[in-house]
Amino acid sequence: MMKNQEQLINNIIGQLNGIKRMLDGGQDCLAVLIQLKATKAALGALSSKLVAETLIDCASPKNQQKKLVMEKLIKELTNN
Repeated sequence: MMKNQEQLINNIIGQLNGIKRMLDGGQDCLAVLIQLKATKAALGALSSKLVAETLIDCASPKNQQKKLVMEKLIKELTNN
C-alpha cells in the first residue's frame, strides 16, 4: 500500500528524531549512517510522490505540448 504524504513526512520526522537520539546517546556511527541512508530514501520517496501528484496539475490540458513535456519530466524525476 502506498503511503500518503503525511505518513511519509511523519516517518521522516521519526527517523530524524531517532538519529538525533542516536547521536546524543553516542550510538555506533555505522547504525547512524544506516538510519541516515533510510531517511534519505524516505525523502526521495516523498519527493517522487509530490512530483507525480502535483506537477501533472501544472500541465494545462489546453497546451498539449506542455503536458507532454511535463509528463516526460515527471517520468524522469520519478524514475518510472
